[in-house]
Amino acid sequence: MTRNEVPHDKWQYGDRTTVEVRGTLLRLTLEFVLAARQIPGVARIAMLGSLVTAKSRPKDADVLVTITGDAALEALAHAARRFQGRAQGINSTADVFLTDTSGRYLGRVCHFRECRPRVRCHARHCGARPHLADDLDVVFLNDTLTVTPPLVLHPTVVARIHVPPDVDTLLLAALRRAAPIAVTEA
Repeated sequence: MTRNEVPHDKWQYGDRTTVEVRGTLLRLTLEFVLAARQIPGVARIAMLGSLVTAKSRPKDADVLVTITGDAALEALAHAARRFQGRAQGINSTADVFLTDTSGRYLGRVCHFRECRPRVRCHARHCGARPHLADDLDVVFLNDTLTVTPPLVLHPTVVARIHVPPDVDTLLLAALRRAAPIAVTEA
């Protein structure tokens, strides 16, 4: 059997169960949110993608962070690299997307520790703002998604979707215990 004949999730996660895959990604997302919400200039943290659905073995964890112009991007990049690195432990990954406070998509947190031009960097303006990969030719999020993401985790929890039970139990309940957060459903 060749790799092309193996379903992507089976190839990616092997014999890991749905509970292991989703549970690990949700715990890592929680760690990231708890760290990122302490960083100056982080205005909002939201979750996107397949992890906010009932998909049994999501490809990765996707987080959308809204930042102010003076955000501490170095600290945020450090937290994002830790998030991404730990997700690699189960052969997964994590993407941290950035928007400004108006909801304009800026790009992703650069996964390189040191900002300098590289051949593998797809940013339009590599190094113009350290730790920002404005790779808008590779990934672009539309304004509807960035302004009204499906699940906001900070500063308050706002669910615009039906939240899967494991997301509620492993992520939202833990956020409620970590600090009182108002919960609303739209």
